[in-house]
Amino acid sequence: MLFRPGGCGERCSPVRVAGRPDPHRARLHALLGLVAALAVLPLAMASARPVGDTDRTVALPPPQDDAKLAVLAPSRPWGLGLSTTVRCGPELTSADGVEAQTCVLVQGRDIWARTYYRNTTGGKLSSYLSFMGPGGRAVETRCAVGAGGVPETCETPRLLMTGDAAQYSAVAEFARGDGGGPLLLRSGSDPGGPGGE
Repeated sequence: MLFRPGGCGERCSPVRVAGRPDPHRARLHALLGLVAALAVLPLAMASARPVGDTDRTVALPPPQDDAKLAVLAPSRPWGLGLSTTVRCGPELTSADGVEAQTCVLVQGRDIWARTYYRNTTGGKLSSYLSFMGPGGRAVETRCAVGAGGVPETCETPRLLMTGDAAQYSAVAEFARGDGGGPLLLRSGSDPGGPGGE
């Protein structure tokens, strides 16, 4: 600090010398910048969200009364983001111990089929998940069904949706052995379709 000439000592106020920045002013600006950054940081964190997470709508199937099948299709189906629409058929159980629900899923322009199932038969089963779309388009996926009795899923590859999502449907079929055995359960994605009658 520089003092005025005349020897007034500490009672005199500092004088700014031309060409030199005032150190008090520089500290003040640095402190204000830090306060502004700390005030903006929580706002930036609150508005940040994952890339591609633009839509926050979820369409889930209506709740069912059967408590044991709630394990098969939880209120938030496995692996779904917030922008996934789900259309499911009824939850079904065969007399032999196969439980399943089949759904059509839409996320953006992607569409695919998924079946939620549980095998309590005590033996391995064969299963095929068929996904049909407009114009005769179809995809079939073979599902490995173990004998563990735990809830599992099987799904088709994702396709680029053409037309309306209502034009797509899915059917899962479960049979004993390598597929040559009797059909144990057919589960469809439409309430009035196969397995939903």
